Amino acid sequence: MTILVTGATGLVGERLVPRLVKAGFACRLLLRTGKVCPPGATAVTGDILDPSTLSEAVRGVSAIVHLAAVFRNPDTDLIWRSNLEGTRNLIAAVQADAPGARFIMASTSNVYDKNSTQPARETDRVEPQHAYPASKVAAEKLLRESGLNWSISRFPFVYGDGDGHLEMLPKHLVAAGFHPAHRMSTIHHRDIATAIKLALAGAFDSRIVNISDEAPTTVYELVGLVGQRMKPSAEDMRNPWSLHVDGSLARRLGFRPIVRTVHQAAQEGIL
Repeated sequence: MTILVTGATGLVGERLVPRLVKAGFACRLLLRTGKVCPPGATAVTGDILDPSTLSEAVRGVSAIVHLAAVFRNPDTDLIWRSNLEGTRNLIAAVQADAPGARFIMASTSNVYDKNSTQPARETDRVEPQHAYPASKVAAEKLLRESGLNWSISRFPFVYGDGDGHLEMLPKHLVAAGFHPAHRMSTIHHRDIATAIKLALAGAFDSRIVNISDEAPTTVYELVGLVGQRMKPSAEDMRNPWSLHVDGSLARRLGFRPIVRTVHQAAQEGIL
């Protein structure tokens, strides 16, 4: 199976592509000029913001894994152009040149209402507070209405394989005023690959699916795992279910995380 991967040099993509190659997928990567193609994959030069480069990229593929996105960037116009207009361009190319391909899009659990009264389910309303999740909601809508064979995987906090993401977390938690007892859903890069392989097999077709490991972890513990300390508190906590997702649908569809908890990752030395 030949698959096109966008965002292949990003935080998720550079760790996912080698796993897909090892699993036997023929990976074609949409790369900007100057980007290095990893071993075992092939490159096509292009950009999701340049529609003229996308026909060649999608022609002949069986599936698209759309990871390309901009987040944590002060340029909100760039976020919207990349995440919404870039997705629009890619969808149009697939409709024209690979209409039978499976289109798998990575999204985020940050789309959910932070005032939820339960772990967020895929059927819950979305209430994004920032440009990144708002642009993802809009892109999801485009894909769902495209007429293509689609699936959307909503990922929570992604970490592992020495990506440095967990080490960046403490400053964001402090800036956002998180309570130390707040629990966050997480997913290791190994299990992004687990989920994407299921999606490529069709297990998630026509669905939005939350992908998470088995144990939401307190931010106090997450900060401690990277050798830092968070001020403890026993005060009442607001929005206790924010960033906590219900992963039961993924389990029903066959998803079983290899890295079941962040603590397992720490014990195995794969943070």
